[in-house]
Amino acid sequence: MAGLVNNLLILFLVFQNICLGFRSPLSVFKRYKDTTRSLSSECLGSDRPVISLGLSDFALDIRMPGVTPKQSDTYLCMSVPLPVDDEAYVVDFKPHASMDTVHHMLLFGCNEPSSTENYWDCDEGTCKDKSNILYAWARNAPPTRLPKGVGFRVGGETGGRFFVLQVHYGDISAFRDKHKDCSGVTLHLTHQKQPLIAGMYLMMSVNTVIPPGEKVVDADIACHYKRFPMHLFAYRVHTHRLGKVVSGYRVRNGQWTLIGRQSPQLPQAFYPVEHPVDVNYDDVLAARCVFSGEGRTTETRIGGTANDEMCNFYIMYYMEAKHAVSYMTCTQNANPEMFRSIPQEANIPIPVKSDMLKVTHGHHEEIKGTDKSSLLQQAKKEEEEVLDQDFHIEEAVEWPGVDLKLGQVSGLALDPENNLVIFHRGDHVWDENSFDSKFVYQQRGLGPIEQNTILVLNPSNAKLLHSMGRSLFYLPHGLSIDKNGNYWVTDVALHQVFKLGAHDKEPLLILGVALQPGSDRNHFCQPTDVAVDPITGSIYISDGYCNSRVIQFTPKGLYVMQWGEETSLGRARPGQFHIPHSLALIPDFSQLCVADRENGRIQCFKLETGEFIREIKHKSFGRELFAVSYVPGGFLFAVNGMPYPGEAEPVQGFVMNFSTGEIIDTFIPLRKNFEMPHDVVASEDKTVFVGDVHARAVWKFASIEKMEHRSVKKAGIEVQEIKESETIVEARLKNTPESTDHLKKQEKQHLVQQASTGVSFVLITTLLIIPVVVLLAILLFIRWRKTTVYGGKGGGGLNLGNFFASHKGYSRKGFDRLSTEGSDQEKDEDDGTDSEEECSAPPPPSAPSSS
Repeated sequence: MAGLVNNLLILFLVFQNICLGFRSPLSVFKRYKDTTRSLSSECLGSDRPVISLGLSDFALDIRMPGVTPKQSDTYLCMSVPLPVDDEAYVVDFKPHASMDTVHHMLLFGCNEPSSTENYWDCDEGTCKDKSNILYAWARNAPPTRLPKGVGFRVGGETGGRFFVLQVHYGDISAFRDKHKDCSGVTLHLTHQKQPLIAGMYLMMSVNTVIPPGEKVVDADIACHYKRFPMHLFAYRVHTHRLGKVVSGYRVRNGQWTLIGRQSPQLPQAFYPVEHPVDVNYDDVLAARCVFSGEGRTTETRIGGTANDEMCNFYIMYYMEAKHAVSYMTCTQNANPEMFRSIPQEANIPIPVKSDMLKVTHGHHEEIKGTDKSSLLQQAKKEEEEVLDQDFHIEEAVEWPGVDLKLGQVSGLALDPENNLVIFHRGDHVWDENSFDSKFVYQQRGLGPIEQNTILVLNPSNAKLLHSMGRSLFYLPHGLSIDKNGNYWVTDVALHQVFKLGAHDKEPLLILGVALQPGSDRNHFCQPTDVAVDPITGSIYISDGYCNSRVIQFTPKGLYVMQWGEETSLGRARPGQFHIPHSLALIPDFSQLCVADRENGRIQCFKLETGEFIREIKHKSFGRELFAVSYVPGGFLFAVNGMPYPGEAEPVQGFVMNFSTGEIIDTFIPLRKNFEMPHDVVASEDKTVFVGDVHARAVWKFASIEKMEHRSVKKAGIEVQEIKESETIVEARLKNTPESTDHLKKQEKQHLVQQASTGVSFVLITTLLIIPVVVLLAILLFIRWRKTTVYGGKGGGGLNLGNFFASHKGYSRKGFDRLSTEGSDQEKDEDDGTDSEEECSAPPPPSAPSSS
């Protein structure tokens, strides 16, 4: 009997060890628990940041570690790592804050916080990589509730691994007693997969100006929705003191459906959408903030302090997991005309009691003498969520369009279907023999270009969809496309501007006199580009190489006005041009931006008056800036020229924040080199095309998310992920150690994939073997018991020895050793490194920079 008990005990221990092989969900917290910091003794929050709520659920307490802000309008940030490596879902939030000390809180998800300190000044930023808003709270708000089955995805392969809490301390008079603050939020997380994934859609005005004393000022925002259906369930409004009411709508077939409407002077919580609203492809999301400038003596603009204003409409939504996008923004007004039919309720203020108004504002009023740079810093802290500025532009190396046989590529545009349209010079070349000293074209004897000069390509695979423009042009230059799909082109040899229907053989409108340069209302001198206002139809022409002006015409081609003058000696002044080379019309802000090529800058003007607004100029532009393009949502794209001898600024593309003018990213091609990039065009998804007049090539670039270095341990195997987006690959692939970096990265990625596959195989095999081993142990135990009871005689039970002996290859000396080494045949087959040989013609002869 004692033997039986001993054997049962052994069997129990075997099962126990097997069970311990499966990790408890809470065992993963040990790593986190060892690294957490202790909170101030004054904090009332839990001293256990991670609390188990069952087998698959847990709570995570995120609190400021006992801080005392030194001045009003202080933004402090702190981070907490996700305590698990696996994918999890945030399904509930519980805020811990009071408006007596906190103006508002934002919770972000990302992979790398801006600092590793216990807490830091948010001037340093919130995250170094892409960040998403998960939660926002303000003014004694009730907690947000997510619908059942809906969660914010975090961790795993795609979700953020850190939470960053940003707390804005407005008026710090409550801290006169020097107490410490531990405001924050508690998250309820689960490992159970959620069928619906939550996200945040932020609508924000970035360019509103509120005149002093103005009783009613409307700030309108509208964007076309171009994704899979989403379902809206909560909203939040945010302005500063001048905001009266904020309203958000879905517009479908001209019908306005209310999402939410609230006074920004009431607690700025996420309020539930009373009647659930769904948003489908091509719907319009629209919002209006109503302000009053009464009581102000100066203009009020968008910014981060109490002396500035904000106009934010946040929408919480959920989507099916397979289509989920965690964060989207809208910062433009795609259709100002539609707001003529906005419901009247959008302009009816919601009354707020004066005592409530007094206590609901945490912004400090006594801010004086603040310079422009510090205002921008303040604005950034609340606007970091507006523009996703951590994307990176890289060449789409699989795109075959770079190998097209083209002439000098002078112009690019996207048509209403987002097809790429190329304007090139065929077999004609602009060189030193093309014009005389009076800018008269000297090669008329060649006749017009016999090839089709306008090519329409599928942007995905570069297949030719349509072509036209044969025997029309001598030296093509600028190209733009209006909202109706008409092509507007310039010819520097003809000194003319043409309007062409996409399928018409003859021009619909011609401006200028053929082959006659001039400077009056009826003549151009080498015009460079055209822009057409999508709202008014007004035509703007940059003229050009030998004139220094921008001219406005009516939609029918009648002269309206012009502005600009030749650059004087010394530093170029506002409104002066040295080759206005490219135009970008920004309808959201009623501005026209000009690439002032030889002055190496961008100048922006009011559409209605031609009044100078601002200049964007960076040292990295070098001496020449060739082209500029605007994308709704607040981005400018540009390309510069080759550096002069002895100068270091490389030729490259730029991505800029339109509101601030700062450079967000730069990009260069991986195949071939930029020689003289002449035009750039971009779409709303940040797909960029660049045409080069000397390389005779068009490149496609795409936006990618950055992947940071990190090591993750799974099943005892360390997998090193590759940081892709920050490695510069030589433009031409050569047989050198430097040029193989990209190929080495591909090989490393292949090995990572192999390792991951190996881990999965070993894990599955182990799980399958465990029941077999247990069964064998039980059978051996039964056999042993029978042998003991019957004195070693077989009792007719299952004879495992005979069973195994009957099989070929069995050795009586013991089980044959099982090989644990996997075949490396697959690896050997993949060891060969694929390389793309590039055969390119010798570079074209040098041409003057005036191309």
